[in-house]
Amino acid sequence: MDNIFRESKINNAVLSNRLIRSATWEGMCDNTGAPTEKLIKFYEEMIKGGIGLIITGYQYVKKDGQQLPGQIGIHDDSLAKSHKNLTKRIHEAKGKIFAQLVHCGGQSSSKSSGFQPSAPSALKSPQYPEKVKELTEEEIEILISSFADAAMRTKEWGYDGIQLHAAHGYLINQFLSPNTNRRNDRFGGTLHNRARFLYDIYENIREKTGNEFPIIVKLNGSDNLDGGFELDEAVKVAEKLDEMGIDAIEVSGGTPASGEKTPVRTDISESGKEGYNMHEALKIKKNVSCPVISVGGFRSYKVVEKALEQIDFVSMARPLICEADLPTIWKRKDKNTSDCISCNGCFRPGLKESGIRCVIKNP
Repeated sequence: MDNIFRESKINNAVLSNRLIRSATWEGMCDNTGAPTEKLIKFYEEMIKGGIGLIITGYQYVKKDGQQLPGQIGIHDDSLAKSHKNLTKRIHEAKGKIFAQLVHCGGQSSSKSSGFQPSAPSALKSPQYPEKVKELTEEEIEILISSFADAAMRTKEWGYDGIQLHAAHGYLINQFLSPNTNRRNDRFGGTLHNRARFLYDIYENIREKTGNEFPIIVKLNGSDNLDGGFELDEAVKVAEKLDEMGIDAIEVSGGTPASGEKTPVRTDISESGKEGYNMHEALKIKKNVSCPVISVGGFRSYKVVEKALEQIDFVSMARPLICEADLPTIWKRKDKNTSDCISCNGCFRPGLKESGIRCVIKNP
C-alpha cells in the first residue's frame, strides 16, 4: 500500500496518491466545447473514488484542431464560466485536475471543426482520415501562441496544471515523426528541428505561466510504426524537456495506424500484458530527473504496486470508466483486479449518446 497510496507532488501540486486518471475523450461537452454537468459529475465520481489526479480529456487549443464531437474546447474566453465551474467542483471534492492541451492536426475532422485538417506536411497517411494541407511557418507560430493562450486560460480558470499532448499521432507528434514531417525548414529534418514545435510551445507556456505552474507532457516512447518516432529519439526529446524544466513525462505509445500496438490495446487479458509501455517508460526514467508516469493497460493492484517500485506514477483511463472508485477498492483491499476487460466498448456510446460509459457494467 505504501507504493500506491503515498502522498506525492508534481511541481507544487500535492497529490494524495500515485494514481493518475489518464486523459481520454469523453464526448460530454456541448457544441461550443463547454464542459457540461454530465462531465463534471463524471470527474467528481473519480475524485470521490480516490484518484490522486485527473487529467481531462483532450482540449483543443484552436477550433480547427478539433477531432470529435463533444470534445472539450479551451480556445475561447467565452468558455470561462463552464471551466471555472468544473475546476471549482473538483476542488470542492478535494481533488486535483490538469487540463490536457491538444491540436489534432491531420487527425482533426472537418465534420467536427468546420475546417480542412492541417499538418506538418501535405501527404497521405494511414493516420489521417481526410486530405490535409501543409502548415505555413506563420500558421505554426500562430499555433504556438494558441497553446500558450490556452495554458493561460487554464491557469486563470482554476486548473492545477496542464499536460501537452505530444503522443498518439496528434499534431505535436506529427511534427516529431519522420513519417508525417517531411519539411525542409527549421521545423523539419533533424530531430531537434522536428521537436522545435514542442520546445517552442513549452517555452512560451512556461514564460507566460511561471515556474510554479505544473506543466507535464504526454510523449510517445515509440510510434510503433516503421520509420516513425522511436525510443532512441524519445529519450533525447525527454532529456531536452527535462533540461528545460518539464515537471513530469507520461510515456505512452502508438498511433491509430499502429495496428495491434495502438494507444488503447484490447489484447491485455493474459498475464504480463499489463503496463505495455513500461519498457519505454523505464528507459526514459533512466535518463531524466523529472517524475515519469507510465500508462498502458494497468488493471491489477499487484502489477501497479510493482510498477511503482520503478516508476513515479501510474495512470489509467478505461478501468476508471468501468469503476470510478477503483482506488478506494484497492485501498480497502477488496479485490486485486479491475472489472474492466479492455474491450473499448466504452467509447461507442460517446458518439451516439453524448458520453462514454462502461457497456459491461451499464449495458
